[in-house]
Amino acid sequence: MGLRVVGAGLPRTATRSLKVALELLLGGRCYHMHEVFEHLEDVPVWRAAVRGDEPDWRSFPPDCVAAVDWPASAFWRELTDANPGAVIILSTRADARTWWQSCDATILGVARNGVGPGLADWLAMFHELLAREIGDWDDAAAAQDFYERHNAQVRAEAPPDRFLD
Repeated sequence: MGLRVVGAGLPRTATRSLKVALELLLGGRCYHMHEVFEHLEDVPVWRAAVRGDEPDWRSFPPDCVAAVDWPASAFWRELTDANPGAVIILSTRADARTWWQSCDATILGVARNGVGPGLADWLAMFHELLAREIGDWDDAAAAQDFYERHNAQVRAEAPPDRFLD
């Protein structure tokens, strides 16, 4: 099947709404961090990818028509290369400060405070992804700089004929 849409937007940029919309429009499953919780068997694959041992992106994530949000959007380049017909969508916030405030109030709280039983591997994957992508993810200035760099890189590298911002 292959992906028809690759989301390059970071978490907390309306990716959950985008997931729902894409599933309605494309008539199939859209991979999102929410999917990871439903498919914890994917966590070792994502952890390996974060460490550089990437899966076959032509078939992972499985049975999906689209992929948005982390962890998938951290691999937007690889997913785009593996799915040459896919459209790339960059979802954003009004600015880096607004993005940071949303992350700080939600997903970073989970990173700081942990999760319930059975999710230790997921939390380890999330910490590894945060460290790989942002570095000092608990530093507001560093995280906001990352947000700006990430969006600029996507805008510069995505093929214009396949890119929606």
